[in-house]
Formats: sequence, C-alpha cells, structure tokens
Amino acid sequence: MEQFLQILLAIDLALDCKDTQGDLWTRICRDEYMAYAVQECYYSIEKILYSLVDGEGRLWYDLLPLGNKSLPCFLVLIVCWMCSCSEVVNIHVHLDGRVERIYREINNSIMEGSLVITLSLKKLPVVLSRFTALTGLLIRNETPELSKGAAKAMYDLYEVVTHDLLSSDLREQLDTWNILARARNEGRLFSRVEWPRDPAIKEQVKRLHLLLTVKDSAANIPKNLEARRRLEFFTNSLFMDMPPAKPVSEMMPFCVFTPYYSETVLYSSSDLRVENEDGISTLFYLQKIFPDEWENFLERIGRGDSNDNDIQEGSTDALELRFWASYRGQTLARTGVDGHSQTNSLTSQGFELSREARAQADLKFTYVISCQIYGQQKQRKAPEATDIGLLLRRNEALRVAFIHVEEIAGDDGKVSKEFYSKLVKADAHGKDQEIYSIKLPGDPKVGEGKPENQNHAIVFTRGEAVQTIDMNQDNYLEEAMKVRNLLEEFHGKHGLRPPTILGVREHVFTGSVSSLAWFMSNQETSFVTLGQRVLAKPLKVRMHYGHPDIFDRIFHITRGGISKASRVINISEDIYAGKFERLGVGKGRDVGLNQIALFEGKVAGGNGEQVLSRDVYRIGQLFDFFRMLSFFFTTVGYYVCTMAFSGLDEGISNRAKLLGNTALDAALNAQFFVQIGIFTAVPMIMGFILELGLLKAVFSFITMQLQFCSVFFTFSLGTRTHYFGRTILHGGAKYRATGRGFVVRHIKFAENYRLYSRSHFVKALEVALLLIVYLAYGYTSGSTTTFILLTLSSWFLVISWLFAPYIFNPSGFEWQKTVEDFDDWTNWLLYKGGVGVKGDDSWESWWDEEQMHIQTLRGRILETVLSLRFFLFQYGIVYKLHLTGRDTSLAIFTFSPKKSTNFQLMLRFFQGVTALGLVAALCLVVALTELSIADLFASVLAFIATGWAILCLAITWRRVVWSLGLWESVKEFARMYDAGMGIIIFAPVAILSWFPFVSTFQSRILFNQAFSRGLEISLILAGNKANVEPSAF
Repeated sequence: MEQFLQILLAIDLALDCKDTQGDLWTRICRDEYMAYAVQECYYSIEKILYSLVDGEGRLWYDLLPLGNKSLPCFLVLIVCWMCSCSEVVNIHVHLDGRVERIYREINNSIMEGSLVITLSLKKLPVVLSRFTALTGLLIRNETPELSKGAAKAMYDLYEVVTHDLLSSDLREQLDTWNILARARNEGRLFSRVEWPRDPAIKEQVKRLHLLLTVKDSAANIPKNLEARRRLEFFTNSLFMDMPPAKPVSEMMPFCVFTPYYSETVLYSSSDLRVENEDGISTLFYLQKIFPDEWENFLERIGRGDSNDNDIQEGSTDALELRFWASYRGQTLARTGVDGHSQTNSLTSQGFELSREARAQADLKFTYVISCQIYGQQKQRKAPEATDIGLLLRRNEALRVAFIHVEEIAGDDGKVSKEFYSKLVKADAHGKDQEIYSIKLPGDPKVGEGKPENQNHAIVFTRGEAVQTIDMNQDNYLEEAMKVRNLLEEFHGKHGLRPPTILGVREHVFTGSVSSLAWFMSNQETSFVTLGQRVLAKPLKVRMHYGHPDIFDRIFHITRGGISKASRVINISEDIYAGKFERLGVGKGRDVGLNQIALFEGKVAGGNGEQVLSRDVYRIGQLFDFFRMLSFFFTTVGYYVCTMAFSGLDEGISNRAKLLGNTALDAALNAQFFVQIGIFTAVPMIMGFILELGLLKAVFSFITMQLQFCSVFFTFSLGTRTHYFGRTILHGGAKYRATGRGFVVRHIKFAENYRLYSRSHFVKALEVALLLIVYLAYGYTSGSTTTFILLTLSSWFLVISWLFAPYIFNPSGFEWQKTVEDFDDWTNWLLYKGGVGVKGDDSWESWWDEEQMHIQTLRGRILETVLSLRFFLFQYGIVYKLHLTGRDTSLAIFTFSPKKSTNFQLMLRFFQGVTALGLVAALCLVVALTELSIADLFASVLAFIATGWAILCLAITWRRVVWSLGLWESVKEFARMYDAGMGIIIFAPVAILSWFPFVSTFQSRILFNQAFSRGLEISLILAGNKANVEPSAF
C-alpha cells in the first residue's frame, strides 16, 4: 500500500518542480521505494498499452521513442524515470524524417537535461485522470459497451498527450504526420482495442489501476482498525528482545490443544439467516458491525455488486460465507486450526519444491481437538460432527480425540460399558481414519468436565511443547511466525530451573461495539498484559487460567496433566504459568452484562473454593514472607479484601456517624469514592499509557468515565463479593456456561431480576434503608445537601447495584419495551410453580432454586448469625423512638401488646389492604398516639427489616417451618417482598421511559464505539421488522 502512495508523491514532486530534471530525479531517488514504484509504473504502462493497440494506434505509440517503446502518457515516467535512463534511449522504428526530427528533439532534451521544459508537467494530473479512466474500464469484464468506452478513453488519452503534454513544436510536427492525421480524420485511430485476456496482463492492469488511484494517507492504511492493530503489534514486537529462531528442521516440535464439547464449530447458513424476536439475523449483525470486511469478502469471491441473497445454498460461495461469519464469532473454526502448519510450511527452506520439506514441517506440528462426545455426535448425525469433519478435510495437521463407549453383554446377560479414548484424522478420501485407540479402565469423567476432557486426550499430543487454545481464542497467522522464537525460551536460563510453562499476552477482540464490551476488553487487557507481566516478573507468583499458555509437555504429563480435575475445588482448573510478551493471540470475552456477571461469578466462586482447599495452605507454607504476600493479594486475597473491606468501610463510617465525627465520615466517603472510581482503574490507565501514549490514555479514561464505567466496575465488585462470599459460606462453586454469541439485544426485566435479585438488589436496598434511617435520626449537623455529599459514595453504590443492569441494557428505556417487560415480569411473578416448571417461567420455581445452596448445618448456622443484623436494626429504631420508655432490654422485640393493632396494620399493608383504608388507619395512628409521620415511616422500615430477617431464618430452617405447616405462608410472604422490590426498581425505569430522549442518550452511551466507527447500530437496535412492517399509527 505504501508503494501505491509513492506514485502520487512523485507526481506532486513533478508538479512542484522548479529545478532541472537531474535535481528532480535525485529528489525522487532519496526514497528508494518511490524510485522502484516509478520504475514499476513505467514498465507496466509500457506493457499494457502496447498490448491494447494495433495498426495506426501502434504507430502513434512507436512514435515517441522514449525508453523501450515507452508509452505516450507515461505520467511520472516522463518526469522522472526518463531523466535517469537517457543512456537506454534507442530508436527501434524506421520513420520518416519528421519523426526522426521529433525523436531527435526529445532525445536532445533528455541529453541536455531540459525534459522538464520540453514537456508541460502541469498537465500530468489531466493525463493521469485520462489513463485511470482507461484502466478503470479494463479491470472489468469485456462487453460491447465497455469496448467502445475503452476506445474512446484511448482517443481522449491521445488528445491530452498530443495537445497538452507535448510542447508546441513537437505538437505541430506530430499533427503534420500523414499516417496519423489520415487515421484520425477517417475515425480509424483506436477504433478497436485488444481487451486484455491474459491473466498476467489483467492482474497487471488491476495493480496499475491501484497504483494510480489510491489517495488515502499512509496513516489510514489499512482502513480496517483490527488489521492496523495487528500489524502495529507485530512490527513493534519484532524490535523486542527475543531468542533467535532455529530452522524448522531444528525447532522444538509442538502441538496445539483445544478442549471442545458442543459449542459452535461453523455457523450454518440457517443460523446466519434466522432472525431473533427483533428481526435481526446473525449475518445482518455482522454486515453492519464489519461493513468494510463484508465488502472485501464480496470482492474476494467476485460478487462485488451483489448481496448475500444472491449466494445460493450449497455453493462454494455459501461455504466461504459460513467461514467468513465463523471467523468473526467465537467458534472452533476461528481458533487458528491451521495457522502454525501454514507458517511452518512457509518458513521451511524449499517447501515449494521439496515434498520432504513439507513433510518435515508437518512432523513439527499437530493440532488436537479434544471432543468427548464426537462419537455420539457422529451417530446422531449432528451438524457439529459434520463441521468438524469439514475442518479435518481442510487441515492435514488436525486430529480429533474423543471418548468411544461400547456396550458389552456379559455371560450373565448383564450389559457393561467399555470406554475407549480414540484419535482420528481425515484420510485421502475425506473419511475419518482411526489412528490410535486406548482402552480406559472406566468412565474418564469423574471430575470437572473440562479438565477431564483435556487430560484424557493429552496422551495423543506430540512434541515437547503443548499450547492450549480455548474455544474463545484466535491464533493469528502472523503471530504464529514467532512461535519458533517462543519455543527457544524453554532452552534459556531463567533461574535455577528451566521454565515449564510460558504464557503469552492476549487481545480481546470482542470490545469493538458496545461500551460494556469495551470496559470488559480494557479490564481484561490490563489483566493479561500489565498485570500478568508484574506477577511473572518480579513477583514470580503468577497464577493463570492456562490459555493460551505453552506447557513443557514431558514435565506436565508426568505430573498429572495440564489441568486439575478435582470436583468443585478446581472450577478455575488450570495452574501456574509464565509470561512471554512478544507474542499474542486473540480472545473473545463476554459482551453482555449477564454473560459478564456469570463469568465473574464463576471465577469468584472458583477462588472461594481455592481458599478452602489444601493447595493454597501448602503454597502459603512454602513461600517466603514476601512471595506469600504477593501470592495472597494477587489471587484469593483480592476477593477476601473485597468482601471484608466492603463491610469494614461501612462499619467505620457508621461508628463515625454515631460518634458525631463528621470530619472522619467525610474523609472515609471521599477515599471510598476515589478508591472505587479511580484506584480500581489505575492498572488500566497504566496499560493505556504504555500501549497508546499519555494523551490517548487520558482521553480514553475520560471517555470511559462519561460512559459510566465506574457504574459497571462497582456493579462487578458486587458480583464478585456475592459469589465469593456464598462459596465461602456454603461451598458448591460450579462451572457456569456464559455463552459466546452476539449480544446486542434487549434483556427482559424479569431475567435481570432473577439474576441480580439476591446478589445486588437486596444488598443495595439494605444500604439504602440504612442511609434513610441515618438521615432521619443519625445526621443532625447540616443540611440535606451536606448529607448527600457526605454519603455520596454509598448512594453511588446503591444506584449502581440497583440500576446498572438497566443502564447497560439495550433499549432499556424504550416505552414499548418497558410495557412488555412489566407484563412479562408480572406473569412470571404470579405463575404457579410445579413439577417440571423452570425458574425462567415461574417465580415459585426460581425461589426454590435460589435456596439450593443452603445444605449443611454449618451454612445454616452462619446464615442465622448474619440474619441477626436485621433485628439489631429494629432494636435501634425502637430505641430511638422511645416507644418502650427507658427500657433498652431485648424485651422490645416483643413490644407491644397495646400496639398490636399497629403490627396488624403493617401486616395488612403487606397483604395488600386497599389504599383508602391504609390512609385512614395511618391517620388514626398519628392522631391517637405519640408517633409522628416520620416515626411511623421509620417503624415501617424497621418492620420491613424484621420481616426480611424472619423470612431469611424461615428459609434457612426450611424443614422446621415445613413441619409446622407454615411454609405456604412463608412463600406468599416472600412473593410480597419480591413484588415490592420489583416495583421499587421498576418505577424509575418506567418514569424515564416516558421521555424519548433518555433512550437516545442511553443508546449513545452504550454504543459510542459503534457510533465512532460510523456503524448503523440503530438498524440493529430497531430490528428489521420495524423497517418492513407498517406502523400502527
């Protein structure tokens, strides 16, 4: 691409030339690439134009003896190339005296260095436009209309050259040449153009057209942002210190290993075109998100003017379309199945001529996909098995390992199962060919599924190194070129022992559309670059999840494999790894808030199980003091501190409020706000500075703050705290499938409520209740504004935990969507559960599922202790209201028989007493007792907290409550609480949905990345159906 720009720069030099032709050529030769581009342009034009004309046209071409039959419109060649080639100017055509005179004049001007005077260089842009018009026609397929257009373009080129480019003397001599004059007058000049049919000539015409038409700045080439990023990193990494690569024949043989279960291998044609509820198909989404890549794809398959509807099912183009779409999703095909094999072949000496060289490259690399159920998929003819077979046929180095189950009938008639671990490849006919079959002692799946899937197939890997690539990663072709350098790190000196695991950096390729995906991408990038770099060196305590690390195969295969499969404990299954900064792979990360929450919940739960495991204890015993601290604060300690300090900050703040220490309270809130909003983003900012520079880092950070990144990270903090704490209390961490699809769709209110009710909403409302009571009874030293400023961080936490799922929900504030969400939520809330009813369909089934983690006596006791905090809250309210006189004993929890009507009033309120009766009752209470309206409101809050405590205790001791026959009442009581919480959360969303500008503002914030790239995100949000169905109005 740079070469294309050199032609335009050379023309600019010619237009601005005020020196001699020698000086001009010297200036051009200062850039050797420019000189090469000019020479290529000269020879290409000469060859192309000479092949187009015959008869008098070729005579006109032969007339100008510049170089070796160079063309009349030789553009920059006239200006510069001929300036240096005067010694090769020879006449090859016998012409009359006038022609010789013309030649002599031009030749003399070259010899004398006056070519810039003989020719009018200011007319070069006109000549350029005429010639590009000609090449623009020649790059297309020949038609009668195009042939006529090409003939006219040739004639226009002739007129411009003869009347504008040449000096007046040469022009007069040319006009008097009888042969050309007669042909022109009779209309025979360029009447027929020989259309280029030779593939080499056609390719040369296309390249020359690009040489003369590309006008983009070098800073914007290539236009595709991802291509520019990959090229930038690749070139920068070449300047880093890395071990020299050995030849392919001497390199360490290695294998790439990918665990696979039932994820998408290739998108089928039906998958690409099926529409969701908004009328959006996967193909439509990809076309709008990657418009330039879609145009390039159509050009590559020769369908530049067509669309996807013109691609017929079952054709070669349809298959290419499936691969194009799959390479942009998180599919098995995208993992770079054949990247290393291609690079080994390309870098093998003489691979094009020697079959032995290609065979040697194949011996150095294999790719093994561990698919436990591939045999079952083949038996039921699943599309995943068909697609895996397609990958096997397209990639010679690919192998598939799977578990084969055979049922054997014994002598006693009983059927037993035998398990075999098998490895297959594609034979010459495209059929599966079994390579190895190993009988196993029993069912290999006794631990966690994913690590067991890896461990059963590691025996089939070959070589001395194994690279693990996960399903959501992308092995780039250019990065595979540096694998030979990476493998040499195993032979380097890095301390007392050679390294056994080398990790590489990752780039998250799913953060290019929504701001939510961008936040996650930046967070992940800072973790897998700056964070991992520091953990590896100098701390030497790096704990990594194993992908895409390269393992010393012999070391790990003799120590139990590359993954630990212990059930529950090893949810985060992989082990220690190193760090290699010079090589990177792509990585897909979750792009929807629900996906992100599930992923972070899985990781937090896995760390909770690690805290309870013996492995962490043993590591802590063996580390020295400083490495032990580093290990603690960079792994499980992060979650411990997150959970502990979230409560510690609240405790210190409450103590400061009770003591009336306003200064301490203000300082705590200020530091907490800074800690949450800025300090958590410091690694990300440092990563931006290192990767992008200071100005871009500051701009990116400000942009992220304007897009509510602090809300997102505060919400993520709550996710980690909840799942880590639940695992510590009850254990039972489990693998959570987050999905790897494209998420730019609206999530229903009920779905968000189910996922975040217990992890965020309950805790946020608890903090809000404390803040309200503090405002009413604990804060007396200032105005409401001062109170808000003092408690800003706590209110920010409440708002983030309550409304982040709706702020980051596409179309979350559209009125029509809000109405549909309310109907769906009420239907879910009131639907009766039963056998076989899922939690997604019924509140009762979901409520039962939410209690499944309380199983052990230890967990029940701990839950009981934690629930006592709500009784302490009621104690403080009643004590503050002096309803029991000066009695501060625990007897206030039985208060008061005389006030039992008030309790019944509150109970009737929760059971849905009519609004008129409630107002009348409240008025009577205020009139007949000493309670004020504020006191009555505080009492309601106290009873809410007490009711929730009773509800938590009833759930904890479910068997006891069930035996007493009170479980159905408890269930209805819980339904009222969930209905109340839902209304509190839903009301602000509904009010904001009344204003259309709120939805527009939200879309701009949520999809700022897409708007910045000029993507038509509104079409994706609105859906196709909105464009084709008539409006109801």
